Amino acid sequence: MKVDRMIGILSILLQQEKVTAPYLAEKFEVSRRTINRDIEALCMAGIPLVTEPGQNGGVSIMEGYKIDRTVFTTQDMQAILAGLRSLDSISGTNQYQQLMEKLSAGASNLIAGDTHILIDLSSWYKSALSPKIELLHNAILSTNKVTFTYHSPKGESQRTIEPYDLIFQWAGWYLWGWCERREAFRLFKLMRMTDLVLGEAFEKRAVSLPDLSPKFLFSPQFPVTAKVDPVYKWRLVEEFGPESFHVLPDGMLLFSAEFYDRQSVVGWIVSFGGGAELLEPAELRQEVFRFAESIYKKYSPLSE
Repeated sequence: MKVDRMIGILSILLQQEKVTAPYLAEKFEVSRRTINRDIEALCMAGIPLVTEPGQNGGVSIMEGYKIDRTVFTTQDMQAILAGLRSLDSISGTNQYQQLMEKLSAGASNLIAGDTHILIDLSSWYKSALSPKIELLHNAILSTNKVTFTYHSPKGESQRTIEPYDLIFQWAGWYLWGWCERREAFRLFKLMRMTDLVLGEAFEKRAVSLPDLSPKFLFSPQFPVTAKVDPVYKWRLVEEFGPESFHVLPDGMLLFSAEFYDRQSVVGWIVSFGGGAELLEPAELRQEVFRFAESIYKKYSPLSE
C-alpha cells in the first residue's frame, strides 16, 4: 500500500542521514518513478525533504527540521508490546513492560488493553530457568565466561564457555558460545546446565549466528514407516503435520517421516503402547521387541 510505503520511506530517512532513490526503489520493490511520486506526496504532506543530484546526492530531511522518530501505528505498537511481554514471561520481572512505557511516552493512545497476541516463553521449570537466563544474559553483556556442568546423552562434562547469544528455538532455550573444551562454537540447552558460575572476562571473537535448521544440526538417518491407530491421528497432526500420513482402506493411518537417531524411533513407537506398529526400518523392529521385553520382565509379577 502507498501509505505503508510512505511511512517506511519516512522511517528510513529518520534513521539514515541520506539515501538514494534507487536504494528506496530496491528496498520497496517499486520503480524510481514511484519513489519520486512518494517523495512529492511526503513534501505535500508537510515533510520538508531535500533531493540533491550528483554522485554524492540523495534524499534527506531538511536540516533543522524536527519530527517524532517514533512513527508507529497502533498495530506496530501492539506487536512490539507482545514481544516485550513475552520476554517478561521468562525474566520474572516487568522490566520490558517498563521499557514499553518509555517507548510509548506521549503516545499512550497507541497501546490498547487488548493485545490479541499473548506469548509465554517460560516453561514448567520457570523457577529454574529464569535465573539461568538472567545470569547468562549478564555474562553476555559483560563479556564474562561461564562455567557449568552439562548433562547430555553421552554423559556429564564440565564446560567453560564464552557466551554470545541466548536463543529460543524448538520450544526451548539455548546458549550459543565458544566452548574451550571443543575449541569451537557450540549450542547448549539451558535446562541441561547445572552449577553455573560466572568466570573471568574474555575478548570477543568474530561470531555469526548458528544455522538452526533441523537438517543442519541433526542429519536425518532413519526413514520411518509405521501403521498407527486412527485414535492417535491428533498426535500425528500435532507432531508431524497432516501430510505425514494417509488413511488406509482398513482405517489405519500409514505414517512416514524421518528421525535423527534410533533411540528416538524406538521411544516414539513404544509411546503409543499397542497403538502403532513399526514397518520400516525392519532392523529396528527387533529393538522395539527387546525394549518391550525388558519392560515386561521388569513389571511382570513373576519377576518379584
